[in-house]
Amino acid sequence: MIGQMLLRLFYQASIGDQSYRFLFKKPPPGEAVSIDCETTGLNIAKDDIITIAAVRIKGDRILTSEAFEVAVRPEARIAPDSMKIHHLREADVEQEKPIRKILRDFLYFVGSRPLVGYYLEFDIKMLDKHILPFIQIGLPNNRIEVSELYYERKYGNAPPGTAIDLRFTSILDDLGLPNLGQHNALNDALMTAEMYVILRDMRARGVRVSRERTRPMHDMAMGA
Repeated sequence: MIGQMLLRLFYQASIGDQSYRFLFKKPPPGEAVSIDCETTGLNIAKDDIITIAAVRIKGDRILTSEAFEVAVRPEARIAPDSMKIHHLREADVEQEKPIRKILRDFLYFVGSRPLVGYYLEFDIKMLDKHILPFIQIGLPNNRIEVSELYYERKYGNAPPGTAIDLRFTSILDDLGLPNLGQHNALNDALMTAEMYVILRDMRARGVRVSRERTRPMHDMAMGA
């Protein structure tokens, strides 16, 4: 938390384009933005973004009608292993705009709201590769990692030696959420937003996630 505050202060002093100073305004009360990116691979230095999605959260409501979703023409080639995961080919995005053409819209959509994500640090590093030369700073927004919220609610009081499972699908199952189809940026951002709303409510009420794994709701409904 202290590291985030210091980084934010540094960015506030270093911003190059003053028209983006709104990124440092006080965010709307109770609002956040869930984000997700699909990429050409997992090497932050060499790979690039091919889709970006963001969904605003207001209190306990997820504003799906106001979602941000865009495909990007990457500068890097799409790795075959990544293609198998998100099913996006270079032919699917070769006519899209380069990321520098959509950053303004993305930054205005996000504003100063906290960013919510699953392994969010990777997405932010991929975005900052382009945002840094664009406005001379990286994303200054506060960050909320849902896997950390989940860990605290499920394993925060666990005895030593407890097996830890932070997989995306495991969080969905434990929270009774349907899998909308992973590795689609908008679906992932929406599911992450749902996780955040539920986990935040559980923390506010002092409720923990049971460490006894239950069967997924869809399996029980099908009588599996």
